Amino acid sequence: MKLIIKFFAEVTIKSPQVRKRFVSQLRKNLKVLLKAIDPDVRISGNWDSLEVITGDDPALQTALLARLRNTPGINHIHEVREYPLGTLDELAELCVERFADQLAGKTFAVRCKRVGHHPFTSNDVNREIGSRLMLTGVPAGVSLRDPQVVVQLEIRQQRVFLIQARHEGLGGFPLGTMEPVLSLMSGGFDSTVASYQMLQRGVLPHFVFFNLGGRAHELGVRQVAHYLWEKYAASHRLRFISVPFEGVVAEILQNVDNSQMGVVLKRMMLRAASRIAHRYGYHALVTGEAIAQVSSQTLPNLAAIDQVCDMLVLRPLITTSKTEIIRTARRIGTEAFSSSMPEYCGVISVSPDIHTNVRKVEAAETGFDFSVLDAAVEQATSTDCCDLELELEGSQVETVEQALAGQVVLDIRHPDEEELKPLELEGVEVLKVPFYQLNSRFAELDPARAYLLYCEKGVMSRLHAQYLLDRGHDNVRVLRLPRG
Repeated sequence: MKLIIKFFAEVTIKSPQVRKRFVSQLRKNLKVLLKAIDPDVRISGNWDSLEVITGDDPALQTALLARLRNTPGINHIHEVREYPLGTLDELAELCVERFADQLAGKTFAVRCKRVGHHPFTSNDVNREIGSRLMLTGVPAGVSLRDPQVVVQLEIRQQRVFLIQARHEGLGGFPLGTMEPVLSLMSGGFDSTVASYQMLQRGVLPHFVFFNLGGRAHELGVRQVAHYLWEKYAASHRLRFISVPFEGVVAEILQNVDNSQMGVVLKRMMLRAASRIAHRYGYHALVTGEAIAQVSSQTLPNLAAIDQVCDMLVLRPLITTSKTEIIRTARRIGTEAFSSSMPEYCGVISVSPDIHTNVRKVEAAETGFDFSVLDAAVEQATSTDCCDLELELEGSQVETVEQALAGQVVLDIRHPDEEELKPLELEGVEVLKVPFYQLNSRFAELDPARAYLLYCEKGVMSRLHAQYLLDRGHDNVRVLRLPRG
């Protein structure tokens, strides 16, 4: 099988020097990607298109096409049959032989692209083939504006390519043609789609995850990062960097004014991310923020957040609606990951300030112990995306809907949330242990008792229960009370 790779339109309008560099990078990427599927694949061409030749194995052909469709820099792929160029009459007969059966009762048009010097024009080819096909009596007629079937062919010097099928590509620029960046990844819809959009523009987004509450959440985000790398960026090595941020969260909750918590958390993340980016030589940060989607994403708040960072912060989704973001996630295959990914609800201001300023935020940060942030950055770990764990290992969290006498319910909600809606269970002991204190205080509890972790949405309780189970505490389950 022969495939013709057509470049993204913005590649073709670059200057000759830049275009040559982009095409060369795409060719290198394809060699890495395609030879992993078929070691005997051949890739040739340069300026106008690339040609891929593989064997007749249908499974290999399907795998190659799937990989090409998800490779940045490719606009579309033509599946072709190649023949030597003869006379115009011989070319018309060849097209009758190959296309007549497809035209029964249908309108058609002939479209020829020609490269080189020939004794005929492209319009001559279109007219000759069209008239010869009409003489067969098979087609319903010619329709240049809206044909049911398009007979496509390319003539390149003394070769003819009859196009059997067209497969749409990803578009964008080849990976590696832009500088690397660090993408803040939570695993939700926004950060995942933002990272994908950077990939599509030829930018290599390494991932940084701020772990706010447990191993289970991190493993979920690792799956998303691995998926993006494997499907769209496997031609390059990408890092997944995990930063333990639970201590930072605890410090914010205990020492930062309630109305400024969300903005302060984002500022801490940018501080940490910029230091990590400088460490690895990345050129910018990427976030999934969209204007006014949540309280920390108003213009004044974003300005206050950016003030702590000396790097360019890219926000590709800044004017994108949530509906469009979810639609993109569905198209690229990450919707299932993100829809089941818990949105960590640990730092929620009861009355967030949506029009803050640097002066107020800096005042709110005066009680924050920055050595906690320093320790989190120092403890960050880096893993190649190809080595990420793909399955949740260890014990699975058991969920119950009723607490029994003798069991202890640990209400791990933030004190403000607990105060607004106290948990009262008749005949059952309830202990108030905020999630940011749970890991340190759990060791002090009686190991002979059975404990049920509770929070309103069941997010933090699952994450922390998994964390405790992974450390050998098999006396932990999750309490999920029925609604109503």
